[in-house]
Amino acid sequence: MECKVSWRGTDNGMSMVAETGSGHLIGMDGSPEAGGRNLGARPMELLLAGTGGCTAFDMVLILKRGRHEVTGCEVQLHADRAETDPKVFTRITMHFVVTGNNLKPEAVERAMKMSAEKYCSASIMLGKSAEIAHSFEVRAA
Repeated sequence: MECKVSWRGTDNGMSMVAETGSGHLIGMDGSPEAGGRNLGARPMELLLAGTGGCTAFDMVLILKRGRHEVTGCEVQLHADRAETDPKVFTRITMHFVVTGNNLKPEAVERAMKMSAEKYCSASIMLGKSAEIAHSFEVRAA
């Protein structure tokens, strides 16, 4: 996996562009207080969003492979950070809202645990420094 992050100089404040190995562009920036212009997500926000995407991807794939009629999956994430540098994530809560037809809570719980314990590289990696809590609810489509 590869990625290139470019900062284009002081005229751009702290704005940066990441070009992923798959050819996608992601804009990042800092707050005005940190010298940014608020033109993009903060890098740590992207780390949290990537973790949510990784685990939601797992959830949907596991449920589909189990022939469950999943029609939607949302994960709401909240992260607490250390007060001093490096301001790592210390606690992350993930709440999944999974929508589908005749979805059994046991199947959703199993998919959530499989993602958390075996498949989601992002959350497993962050779990080395942060406590991660999971919860879920099932909604009818």
